[in-house]
Amino acid sequence: MSTDLRFGPELRRLRQEAGLTLTEFSAALNYDKGHLSKVERGERSASPELARRCDAFLGANGDLQRLAVRPEAGPDTAGAPAAPGPWLIGRRAVLSAGTGALIDLGLKLGDRASSTADPLLPSFRAQFDQLRLLGQSTAPRVLLPLLETQTRTVAGLAVDAAPATRASVLLLASRFAEFTGWMAQEAGDGDAAFGWTGEAAELARAGGDPHLGSYALVRRALVTLYSGDSASTVALARRAQSGELPPRIRGLAAQREAQGHALVGDERDCLRSLDRARELLDGDDARSGTGPVIGTTHVSDPAAMTTGWCLYDLGRPKAAAEVLDRECRRLPPHALRTRARYGFRRSLAHAASGEVEHACAIAREFLEVMPAVPSATVNSDVRRLARELHRFRTSRAVRDLQPALARVLAPAHG
Repeated sequence: MSTDLRFGPELRRLRQEAGLTLTEFSAALNYDKGHLSKVERGERSASPELARRCDAFLGANGDLQRLAVRPEAGPDTAGAPAAPGPWLIGRRAVLSAGTGALIDLGLKLGDRASSTADPLLPSFRAQFDQLRLLGQSTAPRVLLPLLETQTRTVAGLAVDAAPATRASVLLLASRFAEFTGWMAQEAGDGDAAFGWTGEAAELARAGGDPHLGSYALVRRALVTLYSGDSASTVALARRAQSGELPPRIRGLAAQREAQGHALVGDERDCLRSLDRARELLDGDDARSGTGPVIGTTHVSDPAAMTTGWCLYDLGRPKAAAEVLDRECRRLPPHALRTRARYGFRRSLAHAASGEVEHACAIAREFLEVMPAVPSATVNSDVRRLARELHRFRTSRAVRDLQPALARVLAPAHG
């Protein structure tokens, strides 16, 4: 039986069990009564957004969402190794010997007075911090060539580094590789994102930190999240929550797991994961460390922001808007990419709550900055916003916003 023919009757059954007329139900969801009637009769398909909202309002705990999902065939990327590609840094030359052989090499060369890596390491660390800052206001395709070069350069320094410095060099190279993967994902290149993330894990292990390599699982889970693969997102995130890992990595992984659960409307497991993330990220251990901060540096309360993100996916847009309004006010002005990411999610929440003019005002601000910080991941929410606002296409605010929406989305379709 088609998904439309299963979803509609179940929606009608749950609505009637709740004692709601179609008129009352449509008013509660801010959806056209005629459209909902056709969905219940199986004459129209339910969008993912409508399924989420119906599910949340009727307390179906994901059952309605699962009925609305159309399975799509595709490769299982959750556990697959990264395919060969241009992101490889020549790891056979730098890392094939493993830490042991590199230590042997260091014992022979470490007495040299001028280790190339020693004086350059602080400079490369400063460059990393600057590039990360630039990533907030620069197109990813502009940064990628420089990031790729710097990653290879820093990893190459490990060969001649003194033993006391080598681990630090490899770990910094790992962070370069991880950030390069994030920019590749922002540029819409999922294969390169997976490839560079795999490089980050290998460099971290070679530097003697197996824990940092586990953060690669959190990054891979982000790729699967944006592809709509909830099962892989949850599986990858759970692998990064073993007890021996640092609290910050486990906390970020718990957040990602929550987002995976939210995609399929599993509110109970989503909120449990968020509680776990909040506990882990609030601890002093999660804030300690001398290296570059793992994960976002611009969101002051990641667990709270992720809660707002998840509430929208769970079909609770009013609650999502309240949280996102509060948390977005705390973002630094210079963090354009982060502000756009959560700003469009905030606009979505207000639109879904029926606050169309407010949603358009929020979106307009960030549509203006998108040419400076194009993002394949943010564009996924821009497309969702365009679909959401199409329901209110007679609104003057929506009509006025359409040209700006079209300009941002045109490259994604071209």
